[in-house]
Amino acid sequence: MKQVTFAPRHHQLTNINTWTPDGQWLVYDVRPSGASFTGETIERVNVTTGEVEVIYRAVNGAHVGVVTVHPAEEQYVFIRGPENPDADWQYDFHHRQGVIAHNGQTSNLDAMDITAPYTPGALRGGSHVHVFSPDGRRVSFTYNDHVLHERDPALDLRNVGVAVPYGPVYPAGAHPRNYGGSRWCVLVSRTTPTPAPGSDDINRAYEEGWVGNDRLAFIGDTLSARGEKVPELFIVDLPKDEPGWKRAGATPLQGTPQTMPAPPAGVMQRRLTFTHQNRYPGLVSQPRHWVRSNPQGDTLAFLMRDDNGVAQLWCISPQGENLRQVTTASGVQSSFNWHPSGKWLGFVLENRLALCDVATGEITFLTTDRENPPSADAVVFSPDGALIAWMEDVDGYRQLWVAPTQR
Repeated sequence: MKQVTFAPRHHQLTNINTWTPDGQWLVYDVRPSGASFTGETIERVNVTTGEVEVIYRAVNGAHVGVVTVHPAEEQYVFIRGPENPDADWQYDFHHRQGVIAHNGQTSNLDAMDITAPYTPGALRGGSHVHVFSPDGRRVSFTYNDHVLHERDPALDLRNVGVAVPYGPVYPAGAHPRNYGGSRWCVLVSRTTPTPAPGSDDINRAYEEGWVGNDRLAFIGDTLSARGEKVPELFIVDLPKDEPGWKRAGATPLQGTPQTMPAPPAGVMQRRLTFTHQNRYPGLVSQPRHWVRSNPQGDTLAFLMRDDNGVAQLWCISPQGENLRQVTTASGVQSSFNWHPSGKWLGFVLENRLALCDVATGEITFLTTDRENPPSADAVVFSPDGALIAWMEDVDGYRQLWVAPTQR
């Protein structure tokens, strides 16, 4: 075990893609806590030398956070809140954007147009938790809509979207808060404020993960026949070419004043789990986790309770087959990630970092029991799988740690 940051402030890892491609640096933001979005810099630390570099410093009253890295290049994508915030436009779920930093230059990932009739390829609100696809060509994100939020916050349903390299996109409208973006952006999930009980309808799509480069899995909140929220697992196949990303279906890609932006034609989400009748239905919300595919793209991992109500790791195929429980432990305590080999999953168990053999369920502990347990927010392998990184509190500050995986 090795502590790699020491400054008397918080250091926050995102839940995936926090290592540079060479495995030498960890990237992070400096939010005072996970819930307070007031950090002003995106930084990285060399895990061998301890050297710290500032990748990006916000200006004009903006704040930044939740940084991830391109799989092959030193491109960093992160959330930036509004510059020059005022009483009418402040940081919020629907008032933030993706920004890419590369070779000392920055560019907007997504465009915004909140002036009807809106602009195809632009968003109308805030994107967040941006993650490159394995080949680095696409970026997934979750999304909240300003236009519908202004109508009624209950209509501003969280969705999943994708930014693809078919831009730039410039807004047609002239609102002072509009801006252009380098990528074409669309939503790929469909939500409704009024899901039919017992159906596949969802009113929230979130915690997505790439399945290869052409599919996204995510959690969607369904309603049981009794009207109770049940988070289930969904997957969506993505368009293969530029025309497919730009082809509208029955409703406009950019949405209308009354409706959310819509997925491209033929993009339909498919439900993979059906747990309404389980003793403990649904994927768990605590610990918070993101759906993760193995590098081979043939197995999805997620957290669901067993018949004793304990959060365990489960796997299923992208076709919805071969559902099985992987762990039989005292309870998984964190989000998780796959080892690059696809043989193990890493997470927090019994207040220690653990590796789980996906085939057998065998647990190997990588750290000892300590006064302050690892944070549940992020457990992330280096690109070669030799190291695992996490956060742990030291003297009241969240610091970054690494340990060898011994695999």
